[in-house]
Amino acid sequence: MTALAIGAGGLVAYNLLGKPETETEQSNSPAIGSSVNGRNKVVVGLSQEPTVFNPLMVHTEPDDGVLFSMFDALVRMDPKGIVRPNLAVEVPSLENGGISQDGLNWRVRLRDDVRWHDGRPFTAEDVKFTLELITNPDFRAWRTAGHTLVRDITVISPTELTWRMEQPFAPYLSFLTETFIVPRHMLEGEADPNAAPFNQAPVGTGAFKWGNRVPGDHLELVANPDYFGDGPYIDRLIFKYIPDVTVLYTQFKSGSVDLVGQVYISPDNYEEARRLPGKVVEPVLASSVESFYLNLGRPQFKELAVRQALFAALDREAIVGSLYHGVPVVTETFMPQQSFYYNPDLPRQEYDPGKARRILDDAGWVPGDDGIRVKNGVRLAFENSTTSGDHLREMVQQYLQQTFREIGAEMTIANLPPAVMWGDFWTQSRFDSVIVGSTYLIGADPDVTNRLHSKSIVIQGGSGSNNAQYVNKEVDALLEKGAQTFDPEERRAIYFRIQEIVRHDLPLLPMFQYKNVFGRSAEIKGFEANSNTRTESWNAASWYLADGRKKPKSDRNRPRTSRSSSLSRAMES
Repeated sequence: MTALAIGAGGLVAYNLLGKPETETEQSNSPAIGSSVNGRNKVVVGLSQEPTVFNPLMVHTEPDDGVLFSMFDALVRMDPKGIVRPNLAVEVPSLENGGISQDGLNWRVRLRDDVRWHDGRPFTAEDVKFTLELITNPDFRAWRTAGHTLVRDITVISPTELTWRMEQPFAPYLSFLTETFIVPRHMLEGEADPNAAPFNQAPVGTGAFKWGNRVPGDHLELVANPDYFGDGPYIDRLIFKYIPDVTVLYTQFKSGSVDLVGQVYISPDNYEEARRLPGKVVEPVLASSVESFYLNLGRPQFKELAVRQALFAALDREAIVGSLYHGVPVVTETFMPQQSFYYNPDLPRQEYDPGKARRILDDAGWVPGDDGIRVKNGVRLAFENSTTSGDHLREMVQQYLQQTFREIGAEMTIANLPPAVMWGDFWTQSRFDSVIVGSTYLIGADPDVTNRLHSKSIVIQGGSGSNNAQYVNKEVDALLEKGAQTFDPEERRAIYFRIQEIVRHDLPLLPMFQYKNVFGRSAEIKGFEANSNTRTESWNAASWYLADGRKKPKSDRNRPRTSRSSSLSRAMES
């Protein structure tokens, strides 16, 4: 029997018998110290090097593998988008009183059996310190959205704290799933927390502890035998840095690397990879959507007719089928298809260059002597950029360059190295158009204010990632309403409507939703892909090597149950 509780990020599901819905029996999980052929380690291959080890500072996906393994959050997001307790003993919700009915007052109760890697006890003071550090204007925090609304943090006891929200903010629980708690006793006295020794030799509460790092080569974590949860079941977790993706794939094939995730097995290698002996290779639907992303601040793209014509000239089926070997799935929206908030009823684009030409004709875009259309002195000519060296995207660009030319649009390819591409060029909207894969959600929460609200346009004085400079007053109002709505069905209707409007306005031309092709040695058990996180190593504590000595799963960290009969239909739809 299952009950649903309304959490700030939407639905939170519990099993009334005391076990999470998605929890699987772990009676075959091995004890710490088991091994196969004398080897009790897993080597994770990365094409970018982890370099940021304070989880509250600005960091990228490769850093997340280390951070998820060393640190814990109050709550975590599972692969089905359900929020689970981590350092908290239960997920705060409206139903259990952890969140007041108006969404403003929060109460969190904590575990009493957690210790930092240096042996000091974890307490509510650490949580208070972490939340206050994030909003310290002198600290280079990774993400402050949501946290800036927190007021009056009060420590009730070592295992309980409360705070008040300046205004209701439904996505905050999802934000907390990626807010790792740091030790007050190691950072409180630092004159500059941005340069603290902790940042290069961190101490967490997680399943793995800091081992050693060889810059430019690898980073090693070691098992934390005092971890409060189940696991870890391997002694060493090694992140190996191999910048050349081709070499990384070769080392995976040879066995020098045990596990790869994200996009390290590219679609053109998938057919070979899935036939490799002794390997498990599987595509898993990701949250990232690939789009032809437009800067609406450019005069070429201000008119809806131009965006509609370019979209009609996109042969997405050919791109996915021929260039990406059928691995991704075509989509009409930024919302992942596995999301409860995905709108399946949006108009389906069809490749029709004749229609594209008619749209431009009707809108008054007249071909010039060179065949490129002009209107009011503006040529339908623009640059398109992406990361240099991405051979699949470069093939897409070459293909689109030809098809756009056929409808009277001139596209020039101007690619840049990643550090330049995703720097000010991207954040300050200095591009004409880009091909980019973006994850619009945080965890599984549908709030996309950061990407689509007009106040999120940095170049116009805002704060966020609306680099398209998209402005729609109805979308702004809906985003504001959605962020303050806790009922999942009501939120669903709001985000369905947002997707309808964005699909009509086309600030981005959606191409496909990614599937990450994960690959691992068949010896590795306990691996589970999670599209709600940015790392394949999110549950490394559960990994173990086949044929190791087994132990029964402990039930000591099962979440407290919460009963609610409301909204049961939401999970069935």
